[in-house]
Amino acid sequence: MAQAVQASIGDSEFDRDTAVTLRTPGVYDAQLSAGWSIAHAVNGGYLLAVIGRALGEALPHPDPFTTSAHFVSASTPGPAVIRTQTVRTGRTLSTGQASLFQYDEDGAEVERIRVLATHGDLNGLTDDVRTSATPPSIAPHDKCFGSADAPDPEFAEKWAILGRLDIRLDPTTIGWAVGAPSGKGEVRGWFGLADGRDADPLSLLLTVDAFPPTSFDLGLKGWTPTVELTTHIRCRPAPGPLGVAISTRNMAGGFLEEDAEIWDSRGRLVAQSRQLAKAPR
Repeated sequence: MAQAVQASIGDSEFDRDTAVTLRTPGVYDAQLSAGWSIAHAVNGGYLLAVIGRALGEALPHPDPFTTSAHFVSASTPGPAVIRTQTVRTGRTLSTGQASLFQYDEDGAEVERIRVLATHGDLNGLTDDVRTSATPPSIAPHDKCFGSADAPDPEFAEKWAILGRLDIRLDPTTIGWAVGAPSGKGEVRGWFGLADGRDADPLSLLLTVDAFPPTSFDLGLKGWTPTVELTTHIRCRPAPGPLGVAISTRNMAGGFLEEDAEIWDSRGRLVAQSRQLAKAPR
């Protein structure tokens, strides 16, 4: 039996499904794939990657350093248009904004997400690192659980995105899957793309929003829609699985925050994010 060929950066399902086509200067067409959906809505991290690709082409610097996104309405699979605007360009950083629109029944544009981002070149970063951050404690990859282990088969069916991902959850943070959430609001595990493509800055924008919501570990089931998500990309990730730790410390007034850290195979903190989300009803 022939061994499957690992996809490479630039030649994978992720790259094809985040592709954008220049329509006019600063305006890009995209086709949002149903394969990155949760129920009927397209995943927010996938949307950030699509917009990040458009901004990487529109701005003079390729890599997202910081991306702040406000989710105006739920995106659905199908055509979309991204309108970008350059705010400022400098020697090492450039800032731009972008909005992703889809079309209503009358063909009018409806804004789905609005982003303000600063891009740079991660290859130009210095090697000086001074940190008190430490990688999260995650069980070995082969001791963690994937979507195939889910006790509820309908869970994977509703999350089409799981077919594109290789997520392995730490056993200590999946009590919610068997009706025994810890109440701590924590999710930890390993992340990769199902076709084996290594991580890059664009896929990190996906990673921060790809895991089950921490609300599950609080004993709350249901849709947890993102209101705002800010992501910092700290360095270009090394090949190999990414360690992910996400936590919630405060749910109040029907909203909760999620703080995420992404660590690469060399033990470096490569991305951080914070989002505000609506708690499930």
